Amino acid sequence: MTAQPRETPWSASRRTWALAWPIILSNVTVPLLGLVDTAVVGHLPDSRYLAAVTLGATLFSFLYWGFGFLRMGTTGLTAQAVGRESDGDVRNLLGQALLLAAGIGSLLIILSKPLIALGLWLLGGSETATLLAAEYAQIRILSAPAVLANYAILGWFLGQQNSRVTLAILVLTNGVNIVLDLLFVVGLGMTSDGVAWATVIADYTALAFGGWLVMRQLGRLEGRFLRSRLVRLAAYGELFSINANLFVRTLGLLFAMAFFTSRGAAQGDTVLAANAVLLQFIMLTSYALDGFAHAAEALIGRSVGRQRWDEFGRAVGSAALFSLLTAGGAALAFATGGEWLVALLTDLPEVRATAAVYLPWMVAMPLIAVWSYLLDGVFIGATAIREMRNSIFAGLAAYLPAWWLGQALLPEPMTNHGLWFAFLLFTAVRSATLFAYYRHHRRHRWCQASPSASFDKPGQARHR
Repeated sequence: MTAQPRETPWSASRRTWALAWPIILSNVTVPLLGLVDTAVVGHLPDSRYLAAVTLGATLFSFLYWGFGFLRMGTTGLTAQAVGRESDGDVRNLLGQALLLAAGIGSLLIILSKPLIALGLWLLGGSETATLLAAEYAQIRILSAPAVLANYAILGWFLGQQNSRVTLAILVLTNGVNIVLDLLFVVGLGMTSDGVAWATVIADYTALAFGGWLVMRQLGRLEGRFLRSRLVRLAAYGELFSINANLFVRTLGLLFAMAFFTSRGAAQGDTVLAANAVLLQFIMLTSYALDGFAHAAEALIGRSVGRQRWDEFGRAVGSAALFSLLTAGGAALAFATGGEWLVALLTDLPEVRATAAVYLPWMVAMPLIAVWSYLLDGVFIGATAIREMRNSIFAGLAAYLPAWWLGQALLPEPMTNHGLWFAFLLFTAVRSATLFAYYRHHRRHRWCQASPSASFDKPGQARHR
């Protein structure tokens, strides 16, 4: 067996940054598209179109986020196959993920009417806006197979440590979307339906581009697609197990966010608006932290596949360094310039004053949340998904009682502080649970040999 070259801490840091920066940059394009959608529809003569697009876009954000496991699960398994130098597994994992995406996407289209009706009912909104949002959603749902297939393609390339594809695909998707927004709404006089068709066309354009990139990459891999791996249900066991746990974990996160929003809304429009502004700070921080977490997924997955625990430790260390620097910088920015940042997002005096009261929670949040972002990346790369799922359960077990106690014991002006405390506690418990799992596995599972060992598991001979 050929000895693998040792990786130094410096080279590990360079590799982490090389993987992270395209992801961070591509994340920045997401809010840009939202701003353009809002600006284009917001200049129409009737506000109901903006309300419809807002409702519809929110619905699909939650819906597609729920199927983000297609990206995460594919990344971890692909990275491990790359570490084993198994081109056949890399190739067949893509085929399985794309078939799964096509099946789920088609099912979403078939079930679109009841799903859309239920989602819009849960979101609320005026009768007129809901009718327009339903029209918007019936168009948007047509791109479900393309969106989910793009998730699988992005995960597959990331697992091969090619994050620049993520940047290229997202820049193309959002660029086409923005151009078509302007063409359909400003040029052709369409309304919310024009925004929906622009998104559908952009999604399928991205799929065509991603498919071309996939064909190029497949030409560099040895082996072929195996019919037994693609058509036999039993061959999907590992993929189904990982994705099912990721799906449950994501539903838990969605519930935590939705609960926070609904409890804020119960305290009035001003508190709801202030909380929404502050949540944008969390999203802003997540754009950078996600980049380092995704880099960790690819690097950890490869080191697990190669059984190189020295590389595993250096990958965690380099991702942790960048993540902590980012979280510390965000906390400092919110502490020193938080009110100025709030003023950039709203000019409503009552919302700005209310948001300023809760800014200290924003200073603490990045320093606590950084561990959950980082360790999510570690556990995805190691395909230890049950632990991620369990951390959500532990967080919710602390979150809901803490909120209830806050409502029962705090005076009314302090109840939103109680809500923020409960949300921070949810994040802290989730981070602590993941860290405890990490310490345990690092001692007993992810250190099966001497630190620089490189070997194959029994029955796992390298093959192409």
